[in-house]
Amino acid sequence: MQWRGRRTSRNIEDRRQAGGRRSGGGRVSGGRGRLGVGATLVVLLIGAYLGVDVTPFLNGASLTPSGQAPAGQTTSGRNQIDDDQEAFVATGLAETEAVWGTIFQASGQSYQEPVLVLYSGGTQSGCGSAQASMGPFYCPGDQRVYLDTDFFRVMQTQLQAGGEFANAYVIAHEVAHHVQTLTGRLGQVNAQRQRASTRESNELSVRLELQADCYAGIWAQRAADRLHVTDADIRQALATAARIGDDALQAAAGHAVVPDSFQHGSSEQRQRGFFAGFQSGDPQRCDTFAANAL
Repeated sequence: MQWRGRRTSRNIEDRRQAGGRRSGGGRVSGGRGRLGVGATLVVLLIGAYLGVDVTPFLNGASLTPSGQAPAGQTTSGRNQIDDDQEAFVATGLAETEAVWGTIFQASGQSYQEPVLVLYSGGTQSGCGSAQASMGPFYCPGDQRVYLDTDFFRVMQTQLQAGGEFANAYVIAHEVAHHVQTLTGRLGQVNAQRQRASTRESNELSVRLELQADCYAGIWAQRAADRLHVTDADIRQALATAARIGDDALQAAAGHAVVPDSFQHGSSEQRQRGFFAGFQSGDPQRCDTFAANAL
């Protein structure tokens, strides 16, 4: 994967230091990256087991109106992209904008770009408090993706997963939840979950997450030429999908594997979802809700 020198997104809100500001787009040169506060494997696994992504996080949460920033935060002004982590994230986000902008335009729609919030340790979101232990997540209440980039280091050192393309896959997966918000799928599923049994609710969550994995695969296919994606990059993403499957996380935490408790999908399902999107490049092939079997 070759990402340096490409366009960066203006939709980055950097809260790692005081006064998180939105960065302007531009082209990136190299620089030293900064890592956030270290997270332990146990905390990461607990966060992933309880729900890395939006659906478990939203249970009982109070949402702010769409498009509003949490109290005490500002999104005005510009700042320079001054480290490798911000540059990488801003480039990856820009690639999702290019892919989904094209897809929405082809169907006569306009893609509303999400904002990605970088933070360290904790921050406030439109869905409540955000902590590093929760992992990356998307909040439909303010249409923002929240990411403590130390998650990437923990994936690499503690889970033996990750790498640049795998990290970009994580970003693409969270942006996919924004796509689900724009299509109405996320709101529909969350409403269904409120009326469903625990088992049925978990199954709906799995279908939502596997669709997001499939959408991430679409991103990978459509951005492949621009980013010079290799077979090794795809294997890296698939390996990461395997590491963050519910069965793998439950086993790594020392728990019995309980399929009825899955909220994101098994390792095999997450790999299959990503690869289905990568092979087809077609959002219509990602309708996990119409599938009889996952």
